[in-house]
Amino acid sequence: MERLFEIIHEDAELLVINKPAGLVCHPTKGDVYSSLISRVRLHVGEVIRPQMINRLDRETSGVMLIAKQDGAARELRRFWETRNVHKEYLAIVHGHVHDDEGLIDAPLGRDENSGVAIKDCVRPDGAPSQTEFRVQRRFRHPEDAFTLLRVMPRTGRKHQIRIHLADIGHPIVGDKLYSGDENLYLDFAMGRQTEEQRRRLILQNQALHARSVRFIWHNQEWTFQAEAEDWFVEFADDFRGG
Repeated sequence: MERLFEIIHEDAELLVINKPAGLVCHPTKGDVYSSLISRVRLHVGEVIRPQMINRLDRETSGVMLIAKQDGAARELRRFWETRNVHKEYLAIVHGHVHDDEGLIDAPLGRDENSGVAIKDCVRPDGAPSQTEFRVQRRFRHPEDAFTLLRVMPRTGRKHQIRIHLADIGHPIVGDKLYSGDENLYLDFAMGRQTEEQRRRLILQNQALHARSVRFIWHNQEWTFQAEAEDWFVEFADDFRGG
């Protein structure tokens, strides 16, 4: 039997998992293993109606919360909506980020110049969006330079981290939509990705990992953390620093 997912925490109200990269949150086909929520239903059984509190893009790995009771779902979603949750991600980006830390303050909205319906962009009339980052380490591949970042989004817009990092000239390694060539995304989505495109992307999935969440609930602080997958860790650790 295929492993459903890595469980970080579970009690009567809450299930916390480490979502693997490459797994969609909602079903796209009949296979019960093909989406996160389908796997969760297999785990909790037919009596419980699980509800996702946060969502991650298909290629993003990391901490996800699933409420097992309606009351818990309402309370936890309110925390997310009112930004009373501290979220931290790890991202590997192209190039050496010059500043050791910084705040990207750039509004986001629909990219009307794109043929991809889900794509957003930085635009003056967009929704206020802020992303804080700190450099963990700078390293090099024989041909390229990269930076491992800790990323703390202050707002929760769609694709926010990916867009903000690309906007400052440091797109996430493996990001098919925001690396400057939409064909990387379109050809992948249509099942016609070429070997040359795979080489350009370097990694099969985008190097973005939801590392931790922290919030106050039931009068106590809750912190949930998830380790990045092996391919992410190996890519960040295997190359020369500097």
